[in-house]
Amino acid sequence: MAERKIPAPGINPETEPFWAAAREGRFLVKGCAACGKNHWYPRAICPFCFSDRTEWRPASGRGVIYSVSVMKRAPEPYAIAYVTLEEGPTMMTNIVDCDLDALRIGQPVRLVFKPTEGGGPPFPMFTPA
Repeated sequence: MAERKIPAPGINPETEPFWAAAREGRFLVKGCAACGKNHWYPRAICPFCFSDRTEWRPASGRGVIYSVSVMKRAPEPYAIAYVTLEEGPTMMTNIVDCDLDALRIGQPVRLVFKPTEGGGPPFPMFTPA
């Protein structure tokens, strides 16, 4: 099966620390210093308390599949999923390097970084744990 090509992400000053960490193999989430909650997608304002006191926090890269859908009509079949991270947030991602028909809701997964086109930073995806 052919591997899907992943376009390089757009990088801006707000997300640059995330992509720099990804290049080093580290996974970060944004957390709020005011209310203590972590959130995804990374942004400057906390979606829970609207504080601007957000900070980058290291994340384990472990989670469970909340929802998954397998796209078999695509030129290269793939799975898109929501994964709930151990740190709390749920993120949209792809599940890779596995039997797509064996994926299940509640299944433990772990982070893998996949290369992007044009030498961009690696993109976070997940595989069964």
